Amino acid sequence: MRAFLFPGQGSQKLKMGFDLYQNYTEAKEVFEEVDNALSQKLSSIIFGDDAEALNKTENTQPALFAVSLATLRVIEGQSGKKLSEICDMVAGHSLGEYSALVACDAMPVATGARILKIRAKAMAEAVPVGTGAMMAIIGLDTEKVREVCEKASDETTKCSVANDNCPGQIVISGHKEAIERAQGIAKEMGARKSVILPVSVPAHCPLMQPAKETLENALAEITLQNPSIPFVSNRTAEFAVDAKEIKEHLAMQMVNGVRFRESVDFMVSKGVNEFVEVGSGNVLSGLVKRTTDKATAVCVGSIETVSEFLKTL
Repeated sequence: MRAFLFPGQGSQKLKMGFDLYQNYTEAKEVFEEVDNALSQKLSSIIFGDDAEALNKTENTQPALFAVSLATLRVIEGQSGKKLSEICDMVAGHSLGEYSALVACDAMPVATGARILKIRAKAMAEAVPVGTGAMMAIIGLDTEKVREVCEKASDETTKCSVANDNCPGQIVISGHKEAIERAQGIAKEMGARKSVILPVSVPAHCPLMQPAKETLENALAEITLQNPSIPFVSNRTAEFAVDAKEIKEHLAMQMVNGVRFRESVDFMVSKGVNEFVEVGSGNVLSGLVKRTTDKATAVCVGSIETVSEFLKTL
């Protein structure tokens, strides 16, 4: 069985998807659709030279979404097969859930792009710059990291698990002061390494409550269909099949951690033995390889990797 995975923030790079845009009508149409939906020439930022512009959260999120969907449309178009004929389930990491939901016909491309723009803007505005932080902790299991967060939190400044990525790699998020305390505590508890990440938004923690409320309002205005193939939720690390339930998960994802490691284990338990990361970068395929030895993982996001993948269908 095969699962498609869609990457999240951190996988962006300038010129991502450009070779697909230049060579495949299917890809070009997706980029144009996203540009039109946002009333913004986002493709010019993606294919340009201004890394700072691309790294702005409100551009990064729909940009990664566009590249993932462009790659998917090329795979479908060049193979002559629908997604349901190519893979058995889908999942995404954080914003990648929106790519996954468009992939499985739960929402149109234009809707996904607009919701992500709202989501990203709300996240950027939720917390004053310098108030929050995120940190990767290497070498401790999830329970130990939760203990670190409990010890580092006090009445007014708190932190919690944001991304359970793979065994021994966990990202925490919260108030900057709590994150700094957590760094020392993690070392005392045996962490091999801890790195404060170069981000301005403390994602997937209670500080994102204002963004959650904005996203809830935006999601209430759209129609979401039930997924056409099984969709695995970040929030539950299980299948989510009902559109109303998925909306709730998407909103709650803003203030809760991404359970990626558990999601991979869940999909493997359901028979998945091949993961395909669709879009920019190879972050998720790397996490899969560190999570399980019962499945292979490849990344597909360029002419070369698309061509290689098409040979397997």
